[in-house]
This record gives sequence, C-alpha cells and structure tokens, in this order.
Amino acid sequence: MANQNEEKLPKDSVSYWREDTQLPTFPALQDDMKADVVIVGAGLTGITAAYLLAKEGKQIVLIEADDILNGTTGHTSAKITAQHGIIYDELIKNAGKNIAKLYYEANANALEFMTETINALNINCDYEKQDAYIYATTAMAKDKIMNEADAYKKLGIPGNTVDEIPIPITIKKGLMMPDQAQFHPLKYAHALIDEITRLNGKIYEHTAAVNVEPGDSPIVLTRNNCRIQAKYVLQCTHFPFYEGYGLYSTRLYAERSYILAAKPKKPFPGGMYISADDDTRSLRSIRINNEDMILIVGAGHKTGQSKKDTMEHYRTLETFGEQTFGIESLPFRWSAQDLTSLDKIPYVGPLTPENPNILIATGYRKWGMTNSTAAALLLQDMILKRKNHYKQVYTPSRFHANPSIKTFLKENANVAAQLVKGKLDSTHQNADDLAPEEGAITSINGQRKGIYKNADGDVYIVDTTCTHVGCEVNWNQAEKTWDCPCHGSRFSYKGEVIEGPAEKPLKKYDYKMLDNLTSEDSGY
Repeated sequence: MANQNEEKLPKDSVSYWREDTQLPTFPALQDDMKADVVIVGAGLTGITAAYLLAKEGKQIVLIEADDILNGTTGHTSAKITAQHGIIYDELIKNAGKNIAKLYYEANANALEFMTETINALNINCDYEKQDAYIYATTAMAKDKIMNEADAYKKLGIPGNTVDEIPIPITIKKGLMMPDQAQFHPLKYAHALIDEITRLNGKIYEHTAAVNVEPGDSPIVLTRNNCRIQAKYVLQCTHFPFYEGYGLYSTRLYAERSYILAAKPKKPFPGGMYISADDDTRSLRSIRINNEDMILIVGAGHKTGQSKKDTMEHYRTLETFGEQTFGIESLPFRWSAQDLTSLDKIPYVGPLTPENPNILIATGYRKWGMTNSTAAALLLQDMILKRKNHYKQVYTPSRFHANPSIKTFLKENANVAAQLVKGKLDSTHQNADDLAPEEGAITSINGQRKGIYKNADGDVYIVDTTCTHVGCEVNWNQAEKTWDCPCHGSRFSYKGEVIEGPAEKPLKKYDYKMLDNLTSEDSGY
C-alpha cells in the first residue's frame, strides 16, 4: 500500500488556490511613508480591512512580508460557515450564553457580508450555498453532538440533528446547519485587491515589518529600514509580529493540518462535513480543471510535534478517501497552519489596553473565512469610532477563568517540555545518508544541526535553535521546512523565516567547511 500511496501522492506541496489564481504583484516598499492606517499582513483579514477602510476614504498602506495571500488564506479549505465544529456548547459553559450567541451572530453576519460583497462586486469565485454537517462515528462524539444540538436550541441557531448524512459514512449522530457556503478564496480576495487599488490604497509585497514604535502616531519599522507612520496599526499577520506586553506567545498555540484534492470514484453528493471525533476529518467539493473533486482535510497535529514523517499525514487522508469514495487521482496536496487562543475565540482589538491604536487579529482556530471577515468589520468600526456589538466577544484583554487558566498552564508546560526535549535530542545521521530532497537532524562537533540535501545533491546546514525563544526546530519532510514545536515558527530548508513569531533566520553554515564547524566562526 505504501508504494501505491507514494506513486499517487503529488511530489510537491502546492495549494490549488495559489496554482489556479494569477494574482497581481506589487513592489517592495523603498521609502518612508505616512498614512491613516498601516495594515501588516495581506491575508483575508488585512485585505478585507483595507477594502473596508479604503471605501471610507482612509489612506491605506498594506504591507506583506511575502507574496500576498501566500499564508493561511492561500492554503485554507475555504468553508464560509458559522458551524465551527463543536464550539457553542463549550462557549456557553466557559464564556456564557450571551458571548456564545454573539460569537455565532458575528460569524453569521460575516457570511452574509461576504455573500453581499460577492453579489455587489459580481465576483466570480465559485461561490455555492451548502448545508454544513458535524458528524460522530463514536459514542463519545455522539454525546458531543447532542450537547451541541442543545446549545443550538438555547442560542436560536438554525439546525437539526440527523441519523444519516449524504456521504457514505455510517454515523452515530449528525448535526446540520443549513445555508452555509464555500468558495474560491483567492478569486474573492483578488476582487477586493482590485477595489483597494482603485480606491488609491497602497500595497507592498516583500516588505517585512519587524517592530512598532508605539505612541499617538505609531510607526511600523520594516526589515529594510523603512518607517511607516500612521494613526492606527493593524496587525493581521497570523501571529502578532509585535507583542508589546501582550504575551501572545504564551496565549496562542499553533497546529498544522493537511489537505488533499482528490478525484473520487464515487460521486460527491454535496454539502460540507466535519467529524466530531478526535481524529478530525473535513470534506467539501471542489471543481478542478472542469472535473468534480473533493478536498479531504485533517490529520492535524501541533506544529513541529509530529510523531512521524509528515508525509504519513497525507497518506492517512488518502486511506480515508480511498475507503470512503475511492480515489482515481490526487492532483494537489498542501498544508495549513492555524493558531488557537486560550478560550478558542480569536483575539481582535487593541494589542493591550495601553495601546488602543495598535490592533491585532489572530487565533482563528481553523475557521478563518468568517472570523477574518468578522475581525475586519470590527477593526473598521474601531477605527471609525463606531459601536460594534461583538467587541466584547473578541477583545484580546478578556479572561475566562475556565478554560483560560487550564489551557495556559497546559500549553506553556508543553512549551517548556519541548524546549528541554529539543536540547536533549541527539542523532548521528550525516549528509551522506540522506536521499535527494531529504532533511534530518544531525550532530556536528557535538552541536545539534539541521541538514538538507536538494535534488542536485547540494547540502544546506542550519543551526536548529529557533531565533524566537531558543527552542529546537524539527524537520518537516512533507513541506521541506524546519518547524518550531514551541510557538509555531517555520523556516525554509535554507533557514529563512516562513512564519513567525520568529523574525530572524536560522544561522546557516557552509557545507564545504563541515570539518571546521564551530558555533563561533562558521555561520554566514
């Protein structure tokens, strides 16, 4: 079976959304600037916020460290829904009925806003209304479904329990939320980008923000020493690049999940699905090259903490797809990274109470399409000094004793354990043992190093100590990256930063100087 899987799985991790969309390109920022609002991060949150504020006549500067839409938005499963797995029963218990109801309304309103925007701008983005289902295949998950159904009734959420679902999976119980949606996220975002530029908003790619000078008119500092002064700074960067005294590194944890685009042998009946079982599976339809296909999502784990070769996660999804629908081909595979807050509600609003003009939006827990839109609408109202009923739901300064204390202790104990574990790990694998396009941890002169060999046999060596707080990164074979198990920073095989909170690259070494490597003189 393994050999068959290896032949069927695509060699490279490439998002269909990115491959299918010709996005505009923008220059890197070269000069100092002033604006009403500077937005850092050109994912769906930053782009939607820029669009909304530009419509209000604000001078907007939107900067992106990489290519636009190359982060989580470019690698999502792209469900537009307020059904965020099993969440409402938990919110009622931990945050109260009012907060739970407002959370639902914020996301339902976001779906409505996106639908209206698609219609108003006539956006061709493969938008389709779909019913959304949570389903249980175990008795424990069935109990969760029944509790969640009770929460729907308490909150007035449309939906009903079912004993069967349209896809060929035997279930214990299911919960359906009608009239949700799916779409092509980059086609949608492309249209918003066109509107931003039409409204004279300024967009810059390959412009990394590294710090903020707070004050009445905060200044964003970029890696190439440009300064952008504004009345407001919006951090829409997935992980806040500037934490101030917000301690977000201790209040967020990162997880990766995997996606296969599969051409099934059995037809897909429509609908969007996610399991309530511990080993989550998520499904939706997609049309690729005029053929009906399925996105199979799941097999997640904490970033940098996979207990097996990360390619095995794709193989797990393939096995599920083969057993459920049969698979003719797998044209695409990719993965995504998401952040979760202590209480599973995103942080949207002032960085700290002392920094009311430096705003953040993060922690979407894999439900970023509606949460990012709700966040952008909230950020817009904050800047325009308008009331927004959802401010209390998302405020970053909130604290719910249960589960925040428990989650805080658990996650930070995990960080401490990973920090110690990484320092104690050792291996004696060397570059000669590596196959082409393979990476591994090795020990050179008693020091932990990461090595990678490309298809041409060139070897790249990096120091495995993450430049954020000093945890030891691990190799991700599926994505060819070095991933930090503590706070989710990710680096290319060359050591370049792909995702924060780390800002500096891993220290690199010259393979030709292998025999003389020391920590003092061999980096470059």
